[in-house]
Amino acid sequence: MKALLISSSPHKEKSNTFLLAKQLMQGLADAGVDIREIHLADCNIGFCRHCEECHKRILRCPLKDDVENILKQMLESDGIILASPNYINQVTASMKALFDRSAHFIHCKRLLGKYLVGAVTSGSGNDAEVLSYIRYYGHTCGAQYCGGISSVAHTVKEKITEAYQLGKKMAQDMKEKTKFSDQLEIIERGKQYFKKVMELRKDQWQEEYAFWQKQGWL
Repeated sequence: MKALLISSSPHKEKSNTFLLAKQLMQGLADAGVDIREIHLADCNIGFCRHCEECHKRILRCPLKDDVENILKQMLESDGIILASPNYINQVTASMKALFDRSAHFIHCKRLLGKYLVGAVTSGSGNDAEVLSYIRYYGHTCGAQYCGGISSVAHTVKEKITEAYQLGKKMAQDMKEKTKFSDQLEIIERGKQYFKKVMELRKDQWQEEYAFWQKQGWL
């Protein structure tokens, strides 16, 4: 099993966000999961221009930056940790830009069968909205959400054990292929919506339409 950390703190390994994520990864690693890390602060991520090229030709983008490699690593992983500081009750701009560039994942539910957790830190402690958004992003792409953890910056060390246990839980969910029926219903509703979209746009989004056909969804 493989898991991928995507962390968007500009302070990378020195951040409170990474301190939480590190314990999540330790829980996963102790359960035998192979871990990879990506720090978005090290990456070049351009803003989506809504050209729709990635729908016409899957994972093709006129912007030549690091996004294609990140998306491919997400596809190769069984679980994904999305770790972000809370910036005005939202993920950081770099993580949101990555989400925007993954529209193909949403159209084709490319994270089906994968598991997601969120890790958020802030000065305010008002992190529920950010974790909810991370969960929402996962559902739009087809991933099930194992849970999230958040902390005020100065109490992060008090959440070490909780973060570790969440990592262990994620590993167990991945291994047992846990099914969260309420989440699968949400994912299926999204899938049915995009089925109609695919039928409407089949002439413009040829490769995505072909993907749906190959999956037997049309």
